[in-house]
Amino acid sequence: MDRLSLRNQLQVYRTPYEEESPFIADFLELTQDPLAYKRERLAGHFTASAWIVNKKRTHTLLTLHRKLGRWLQLGGHADGNENLIEVAMKEAQEESGLRSLRLVDSTIFDLDKHIILERPHVPEHFHFDVRYLLEADIQEPLQISEESISLAWIAFDSVVDMIGYNPSILRMLEKTSKSEILL
Repeated sequence: MDRLSLRNQLQVYRTPYEEESPFIADFLELTQDPLAYKRERLAGHFTASAWIVNKKRTHTLLTLHRKLGRWLQLGGHADGNENLIEVAMKEAQEESGLRSLRLVDSTIFDLDKHIILERPHVPEHFHFDVRYLLEADIQEPLQISEESISLAWIAFDSVVDMIGYNPSILRMLEKTSKSEILL
């Protein structure tokens, strides 16, 4: 998976979700920029995330993000790596300690473009987040990284209570329950 593979996947990516559809053109445009995979691109850059589920498809692994103070999927910056599957897998492993992680499908699971507010030494910018579906053993011990306050396997029917309203997480949750890949 590299820049060309990502572009090809984005060209065929379709979603029934109205809020996600407009992102596709923005992501395709970004693939043309050689700095798109580096956080130094101040207007915005690629990130990759892992929507991690257990084998029985009853729980998802979320992190209470230290900087943002919100429950989110695991993931992070590409930092020059054009293989966003590798980025998602690496970030998921580093942030959870899980060794049982398995990529369910190499196609894009979800896209989200969201604003990151200005912080000291970092101007406001966009994250163009490409998400992949991963599976892990729910019994494997978790290891919290410096980026997290907490990690937890959350039952699908408790996600809304845990996170509140976050349309991108709710969209991934809905995709998980509808996906034929999971059967």
